[in-house]
Amino acid sequence: MTDTTLALLAFTPLLLAGILLIGFRLPARTAMPAVYVVTALIALFAWEMSASRVLASTLQGLILTVAILWIIFGAILLLNTLKHSGGIKAIRNGFSGISPDRRVQAIIVAWLFGCFIEGASGFGTPAAVAAPLMVALGFPALAAVVVGMMIQSTPVSFGAVGTPIVVGVTGGLNQAGITEQLATGGHTWLEYFRLIAAEVAVVHALVGVLMPLIMVVVMVRFFGANRSWKEGLSIAPFALFAGVAFVVPYALAGVLLGPEFPSMIGAMVGLAIVVPAARRGFLVPKESWDFPEASSWPDSWIGKLEIKLDDVTGKAPISTVMGWVPYVLLAVFLVASRTVAPLKEALTSFSFGWSNILGETGISGSIQPLYLPGGILLMVVLVTAVIHRMRAGELKAAFGESSRTLLGAGFVLIFTIPMVRILINSGVNAADLVSMPVAMARFVADGVGDIYPLFAPAVGGLGAFIAGSNTVSNLMLSDFQFNVAQQLGLSTALLVALQAVGAAAGNMIAIHNVVAASATVGLLGREGDTIRKTLLPTLYYFLLAGGIGLVAFYLLGVSDPLLGLG
Repeated sequence: MTDTTLALLAFTPLLLAGILLIGFRLPARTAMPAVYVVTALIALFAWEMSASRVLASTLQGLILTVAILWIIFGAILLLNTLKHSGGIKAIRNGFSGISPDRRVQAIIVAWLFGCFIEGASGFGTPAAVAAPLMVALGFPALAAVVVGMMIQSTPVSFGAVGTPIVVGVTGGLNQAGITEQLATGGHTWLEYFRLIAAEVAVVHALVGVLMPLIMVVVMVRFFGANRSWKEGLSIAPFALFAGVAFVVPYALAGVLLGPEFPSMIGAMVGLAIVVPAARRGFLVPKESWDFPEASSWPDSWIGKLEIKLDDVTGKAPISTVMGWVPYVLLAVFLVASRTVAPLKEALTSFSFGWSNILGETGISGSIQPLYLPGGILLMVVLVTAVIHRMRAGELKAAFGESSRTLLGAGFVLIFTIPMVRILINSGVNAADLVSMPVAMARFVADGVGDIYPLFAPAVGGLGAFIAGSNTVSNLMLSDFQFNVAQQLGLSTALLVALQAVGAAAGNMIAIHNVVAASATVGLLGREGDTIRKTLLPTLYYFLLAGGIGLVAFYLLGVSDPLLGLG
């Protein structure tokens, strides 16, 4: 078969998923089993993967599915715990003191608080935490998921204390070979790595400054009574203010401190600036905006997660501060678990998994239940039960409700993630072909030539769409992007940076991220609706980041140490 035929076959699972989810509006529980079967058949007969490797990849995917479901369960459980303790009611009441405007609430809860959670933990946790919190505050479930998915953009490259850069880019590049090249010019790997991190931060800042506004405009347009673009744009001054308050400290941290803390620092500074400003009405429109009456919401907006705030009886009201304490503890515990070495070692010491599954080299899976955000969330739940003085029956009810909500997500993910692992592991085969994601990337690169930098973020996003992970996309495609840059005589550091930026934005449409976020609010079956609404923000991110790349390469002449210019 020709390279073009192979590339088209590699694209087939993604095209099929898009057609079924977006075109035919099938629920993921119907679409993804079909996509999995097609992927397995292509792997077996076109890529000539062994049946044992396809099965091993499937089992690896199932292990990863358990890890993701653990995170989802923790996020749902924390919300249900706060529902029964009265914490959610206290948080909702507290927002009346900041602003009753839902647009302001979305910016503060989803964008700023969500960006902090992303910086601390990554792995889709922000949407899993922010979406149910927004539902509890009175947002339609579908709106909460759509807004929650748009968090999965600017902060993601530096999520989980920089994992997509520290692990993804470093692991995806030939560090030894690059170090040798750098040494001939008197440079070091650390300089080169810090340059990549700085360029990722700068590109994200330039593109991401508009994301709070885009997030609100999309929310108002699709979920407002008037379906008005104007009502979303009317909060532009405040949204841009919030965007700047986040991206300026974010970019400075990326340039000056490295990849570990930009998202957390940007969010903390942003919250410290934006929340007091919102309380004083600074740049907030005089006319407050809200969703239409809940009784008029279409069924497609409503999930199965019910937050009845008046059900808490026989208990003294909880203060707003005490209501927020569990989320503050969550942020503190997440940061400590990633940055305090003895604690990190203790949490990661407990793990279970399977190395070289079915004897297939390089296919392994493991779970660290205490270190994953699910374990941290469970710890916070137990502390919350004590500090909110919950009764055993209330905690039992929270566990029961959370378990029931989880069941629907499990069915979809047991097909989605194994499909992803087959694609990723397809590089080992009897036909000596590159993996399917690399075949797709080469097809795009060969087809566009010198303007390839415009499409480099989309290639990174394609990797994230497949894997649902910025880190995995960087692992798969960083070396490919590096080689394309060398072929074109362009800055390798900047093209790898564009890969990381695009891979972050690709999380907005990654299927299993959408499924995971939907599960937290009981909204399974509407994944196609969510992807349709997040597709335009994702394309915006790809095109503007790519455009910045073209300007940087061909007008500004940005270079790097490998081209002899430090």
